[in-house]
Amino acid sequence: MTEPPMVVVTLPGALQRLFPGSPRRVAVAGATVDEALDALNARWPGMRDRICDSTPAIRRHINVFVDGERAALDTPLASGSTVIVLTAVSGG
Repeated sequence: MTEPPMVVVTLPGALQRLFPGSPRRVAVAGATVDEALDALNARWPGMRDRICDSTPAIRRHINVFVDGERAALDTPLASGSTVIVLTAVSGG
């Protein structure tokens, strides 16, 4: 059985404040965005619920990018991929 690829996830400051001890950048294993989020949730319980809704899908006000491309939960990850979680900016 092969190990899932290691990726680097960059978290927004808003999530870091909610989960004390979480770094700005963290390496996790996951073959998909979904698996990477599970790995984050294993370290900081509840983090997945802040990123995903119950359908499950990435929340409307959260954007996830993999290597610069917008991603969904089923987006595959390669070893060394960069996953960036951003909170959406809105205003009026």
